[in-house]
Amino acid sequence: MTESRYFTEDGLRNLQEELDQLIRFERPKISKQIAEARDKGDLSENAEYDAAKEAQGLLELRISKLQEKIHNARIIDESKLDKSKVLVLSTVTIKNLKNGTTNKYTLVPEEESNLKRGKLSVESPIAKGLLGKKVGDKVEIKVPAGTIPFEVVDIQS
Repeated sequence: MTESRYFTEDGLRNLQEELDQLIRFERPKISKQIAEARDKGDLSENAEYDAAKEAQGLLELRISKLQEKIHNARIIDESKLDKSKVLVLSTVTIKNLKNGTTNKYTLVPEEESNLKRGKLSVESPIAKGLLGKKVGDKVEIKVPAGTIPFEVVDIQS
């Protein structure tokens, strides 16, 4: 049995768009490459055919994984989230008490994380340490570089 994965509406829509792209465009493109390679003759010594078949296998695996994720997806109802503490989809401003820097992150499901856009996976050590905290709470979070003290400065939802 596979476990449910939680997504925002945008995150699920992105997965569905990627799946549609793979099925409608990439699958026919690889099928065409296989047909062209097959037309070149002896398949036992045809590197193009082998490469196309391998690409097809990887594509079908990706399609299968996306279909499974979408099938087991659950949408997060943002209206039911407690806005007074750090939860998934919270935008939290934290201060590193070691060096004084301030960072702002939105905690998102793992598949939607993108650090360049300030989207931090709830599976990351920092997010796990922040979950359930309120403004003013101080927490020490163990990260690969050691233990870092943080303070929750602001929470937005």
